[in-house]
Amino acid sequence: MKILHTEASRGWGGQEIRILTEAAGMIARGHAVELACPPEARIFAEAPRYGVPAHALPIGRKSLAGLLAMRRFLRAHTYDVINSHSSTDTWLAALSSLGWSAPPLVRTRHISAPVPDNRATRWLYCRASAHVVTTGEALRAQLIRDNGLPSAQVTSVPTGIDPERFPPTDATKRRARRMELGLPLDGPIVGIVATLRSWKGHRYLMEALVALPDPATRLVIVGEGPQRDALEAQAAALGLNDRVVFAGNRDDVTPWLQSFDVFALPSYANEGVPQALLQAMFTSLSAVTTNTGAIPEIAIDGKTALVVPRKDVAALAAALGRLLADPALAEHLGRAARERVLARHSLSIMLERMESVFAQVAGNRAPR
Repeated sequence: MKILHTEASRGWGGQEIRILTEAAGMIARGHAVELACPPEARIFAEAPRYGVPAHALPIGRKSLAGLLAMRRFLRAHTYDVINSHSSTDTWLAALSSLGWSAPPLVRTRHISAPVPDNRATRWLYCRASAHVVTTGEALRAQLIRDNGLPSAQVTSVPTGIDPERFPPTDATKRRARRMELGLPLDGPIVGIVATLRSWKGHRYLMEALVALPDPATRLVIVGEGPQRDALEAQAAALGLNDRVVFAGNRDDVTPWLQSFDVFALPSYANEGVPQALLQAMFTSLSAVTTNTGAIPEIAIDGKTALVVPRKDVAALAAALGRLLADPALAEHLGRAARERVLARHSLSIMLERMESVFAQVAGNRAPR
């Protein structure tokens, strides 16, 4: 098949990484896959590193210029299916396809934020989109329940991880990784890998760090984003400058995950099945998280992780303290987490399921 991904977002996080990882995986399976995105978007700059051909289009916002550019592009190129990822590019692709036998549109929904229930959105999801993919079962159920989408038109395909990139870790490897990365060796490390957005809950994690009994415990934050200045200011206000490491964006997060004692993701909104939490679980790292979005598909309290209420600093601190004080529990949860994600969330499973969706809609191609 010949597949076009569209992405209007200029940001960089799990969504954009999934698009490129999936595209590269489909190319390896023999498909022709391309990307259309704004020239200023980070995903456009990163695409060559993944071996994904990218086309620069002015689709960063909903505009007549973007609509006309998208329509000209689609009419000048031949694809079997279009896979859109954000609201803006989905609307532009759908409207550009009116009045001619355009390729079928698959809309991937990456986050759990509510979808407006109005006539225009129902047209977009039920009529303009041949199929909707969500990154978790909870998101699928939400669209069926709240927006009236037919269940047969929505498929949950969580992000898949390559197990070979995230091998399990142990105490010896943890120490070696810290030496490589220049991290302290004299105390435990709680780590988070996430774009610095408000709903990822970094600020609650910072407050929980203050409440931990061991003053040598440090927090390592991997990622960049719009909350960087606010979080640095919070660290200074809490007197944590010596205990919080802002590592920035990292192309390879595996060494960082393997340097942590415990992984934390206290998100309170907008989650499917988060890539970083999956990656941490593949490395057999114990985790503390919440029940946001589709996180419960992998984080089962007391079995594969410790799950705490959203925005609850005391509960977050207690769970982190429990894992740091009980290495046997942490090891047990990490092992169980790895077993669960290996069975359900590998890269090959994601590619097989997306390939099936694309083949289905391409086979049912019809004018819209």
